[in-house]
Amino acid sequence: MKREQHVIGVDIGGTAIKMGRFDFSGNLLAEAKIPTPKPSVPGVVTVALCEAIDLIDPKNMASFMGVALPGPMDELGRVARICINLPGWIDVPLADWLEPRLNRKVILGNDGNSALLGEAWIGAAKGYDDVLLLTLGTGVGGGVMLGGRLFTGHNGAASEPGLIGVQPDGPDCNSGNAGSLEQFASIAGLRLLTELDPVELNKKAAVGDIEALKVWEKYGRTLGIGISSIVYLFTPQLVLLGGGLSQGAKYFLPSVLREVELRVQPASREGLIIRKCALGNGAGCLGAARLALEHLVGFV
Repeated sequence: MKREQHVIGVDIGGTAIKMGRFDFSGNLLAEAKIPTPKPSVPGVVTVALCEAIDLIDPKNMASFMGVALPGPMDELGRVARICINLPGWIDVPLADWLEPRLNRKVILGNDGNSALLGEAWIGAAKGYDDVLLLTLGTGVGGGVMLGGRLFTGHNGAASEPGLIGVQPDGPDCNSGNAGSLEQFASIAGLRLLTELDPVELNKKAAVGDIEALKVWEKYGRTLGIGISSIVYLFTPQLVLLGGGLSQGAKYFLPSVLREVELRVQPASREGLIIRKCALGNGAGCLGAARLALEHLVGFV
């Protein structure tokens, strides 16, 4: 197979760096995951990423690579403007650093936008024009699609749903806000409710543990309050929940739905569907690959 028939997608998160090699139809050919280095400063992460690419592309088959990051990029997808949950990530020219080291063309994108691109390509958002996606993990990211196109706003910095305020006197956020949705709907937010990690919490909820179910219910209520505000802004057809914490959606989604029904007028939620992403944690990698195909190869 010719080298240019493959594309790499990378999703850099606060906990792990996920990567995949895909063909131009979105079929996964190889994948890998490594822990995000600590401290997660730009130089250390760049070195780790460059070393790890051989895990999925040892024969150098891919000419193009998309990289998803938790924050806004510059308009050309060359510079990570800020990643608030990764230390030192301010105006980092990551694409310029990676291209000569990897001998591939590189474009950067927001992780929530990338996940939404993946879901719209071959996942749960396929066939929908107006979609809100939230990624629930180390932070709370997201993306918005309006009229079939990503909404990125002025200078590409729009669609950061995790940073909206839901409680004025809540915990401080790395963004400078206080009481943001991220402080309650991220992994750290879940820890305010329980000492159990999400996997253990899901196991207990699965066997009907009352306390575990109450934790997920409280979590879903706050998430539902945040989603309600965003629904009023965009009136999407579909709200998708991704990221690691979405594995508990079976337990917290009912309280999310109750809050949205309670807080959002019928005209603004008519026909609204709220459900878990179809592609799981692989949506970011696939979407980053799709981003590369659209902007570096010319796919439409």
